[in-house]
Amino acid sequence: MDSVETEIPQVEKVILEIVYQDEFLVAVNKPAGMLVHRSWLDRHETLFVMQTLRDQIGQHVFPLHRLDRPTSGVLFFALSSEVASKVMPLFAGREIKKTYHAIVRGWITEAAILDYPLVTEQDRIADKKATKEPEAKEAVTEYKPLAEVEVPFSTGRFPTSRYSLIEMKPHTGRKHQLRRHMHHLSHPIIGDTSHGDGRHNRLFREHYDCHRLMLHASELSFTHPITGLQVTIKAEFDEVWLRLMSAFEWQVE
Repeated sequence: MDSVETEIPQVEKVILEIVYQDEFLVAVNKPAGMLVHRSWLDRHETLFVMQTLRDQIGQHVFPLHRLDRPTSGVLFFALSSEVASKVMPLFAGREIKKTYHAIVRGWITEAAILDYPLVTEQDRIADKKATKEPEAKEAVTEYKPLAEVEVPFSTGRFPTSRYSLIEMKPHTGRKHQLRRHMHHLSHPIIGDTSHGDGRHNRLFREHYDCHRLMLHASELSFTHPITGLQVTIKAEFDEVWLRLMSAFEWQVE
């Protein structure tokens, strides 16, 4: 199993790409490898989206949801606690629609909806004193294939390896839901060191200089709780994504 899930350049100053901002809300295109906020589990880290964005726009921000550290894409904040209290229920009530893209092992030929309950993953440090066994909770993911590729590199008994570009729309928000659901389907996401396949992760590192999780939160859509307008926020693919899509001759509208 791999030990490094993603890499982030150690630079003194990071300028976040703001993909949406009004007087109530702000969203950024989170870089892969950047933590959302400080955590005692990652005390050695010095770069965080919350603090960086606060310093960049000159005001406090209030997180409305989270993205795993290795995941890139749309990350959403309120600009006041009052607005946060209005938006948080939209996430809880599944009124905010999310779209992700991922590169996975193997070819997926048909669109489908996976309804597969997940037991909450417990942190080995934070939850080590928990005595009650967590119960499986509803977890639903809609997915569809967008493109496929066969590359001339082997990861086992076959001389080539196959991969798919897929779009995913989670209907629920369980921890690591997309990563665990794709693992359940035997189509693990490339670069996933917790639920993925080390042979394929290694292929991408060695042949494509790809050292990260290939999961991107590409779009977020909702009805603005203050203005009532329909809002769609999009985050473009980063350099690693664009390089791979060029190598595989993939195009996404």
